[in-house]
Amino acid sequence: MFRFFKKKTDPIDPIASEQQPDSVAGQPAPEAVHADLSADSNRLSEPTSGQHLTDEGIQGADQTAPALEDAATEAPRVGLLSRWFKRNPERPTSGGESQTTPEPLDDQSASQHEAPDDNADLPATAAWDSAALEQQTATQTAQESAEVTSASQTSLDESASEFEDEQDSDEQAEAQQKVSWLAKLRGGLAKTGKSIGGIFVGVRVDEALFEELETALIMADTGVDATEALLVALRAKVKQERIEDAIGVKQALRDVLADHLRVLEKPFEVGRVKPLVVMMTGVNGAGKTTSIGKLAFCLQKEGARVLLAAGDTFRAAARQQLVEWGSRNNVDVIAQDGGDPAAVAFDAVNAGRARGMDVVMVDTAGRLPTQLHLMDELKKIRRVIAKADPTAPHEVLLVVDGNQGQNVLSQIRAFDAAVGLTGLIVTKLDGTAKGGTLAAVAAGAQGVRPIPVYWIGVGERIEDLQPFVAAEFAAAVVGQ
Repeated sequence: MFRFFKKKTDPIDPIASEQQPDSVAGQPAPEAVHADLSADSNRLSEPTSGQHLTDEGIQGADQTAPALEDAATEAPRVGLLSRWFKRNPERPTSGGESQTTPEPLDDQSASQHEAPDDNADLPATAAWDSAALEQQTATQTAQESAEVTSASQTSLDESASEFEDEQDSDEQAEAQQKVSWLAKLRGGLAKTGKSIGGIFVGVRVDEALFEELETALIMADTGVDATEALLVALRAKVKQERIEDAIGVKQALRDVLADHLRVLEKPFEVGRVKPLVVMMTGVNGAGKTTSIGKLAFCLQKEGARVLLAAGDTFRAAARQQLVEWGSRNNVDVIAQDGGDPAAVAFDAVNAGRARGMDVVMVDTAGRLPTQLHLMDELKKIRRVIAKADPTAPHEVLLVVDGNQGQNVLSQIRAFDAAVGLTGLIVTKLDGTAKGGTLAAVAAGAQGVRPIPVYWIGVGERIEDLQPFVAAEFAAAVVGQ
């Protein structure tokens, strides 16, 4: 018993030592032996009065006591158990209470436990770094998006600028072509323009001026009827507007002539029927085949699909000439070696319908109005075209030479009576043409109808066939 109590009192409880320091080394406080720890911690067991100790129990106590002494000696004495249980809580094992002794800690371990835990703020730091990384990524993404948007906007601006430049260049090219066309028209009608325009230089507005103007208009193939109508309208305009100078009279004449010719101004409509069958007629040498080739070029520029028919089987070179124009315009040509021109026209209308063409133009042989049997053949071609398409031909055009003067009126009257004309094409206004004949047509001189003029030609090039505009033609006639 003495040995047991001696061994049992040797260990020093750190908690008891912290509460009541021992003044004498090796003399423990009696109440420290029976110190009871908290419910969550392990407790030291003290034998009760009814417990019998065996040699094995005493031996176990002898083995445990030195370990406790070493732990108490080596471990820090202030608050060790409280810190240990806070950092390393262990629940009691099932099956009752057990005795647990903290492991001895060396100086390095104690300093590590006592030092602030640097890894405690790792989650917050990681969250901060993650947020900063996300913000940086978002900033980079925004910058990249801004750069892409800026590049896209720059590309769009460049594309728009290029498109505007192309539009400007197209408009400039069209304006230059228009100026060139007007220059050619004025050059073609230069003779008439000089004879009429020269009257208004350095003169007064009196009756002598109107008499000279009447002579100039008749000399320009205007005809008596058209000249009288123009002078009546001009006198009324000068009186109403109180024009007192010759230049003002010249401008008034241009306006009066434009109003007089406006009855002949009519656009050629494509698309109202499909295919639009156009029958070309005219006298020998008027330029029918050449006008067909130029007209095919004009219609293709507007997006129309064109098919040609070589109905002039009398002249051997006519078929070859039309095939050459078709090759230039990349247009198919329906042709036969000899044969009936009405049969060629019939095949062309059927082929145009089968191929989905927009326009089918049928060439015919040139003939004089006095050749009655040839005029009857022209009527036959029209009847055969109507068999292929009951509504065809939709347009019957007469090609006239602008240099033939008043003879154009007789041609218009004869062909109109035979096949019923719907429009005119005036060619060769680039030479000695006077141009006043159209004023006679507009006035209905010699019993002709004011048949619309669709196109006028001023040259041999493919683009020299242009739509008729009354104001432009009138300005060229008076020399403006």
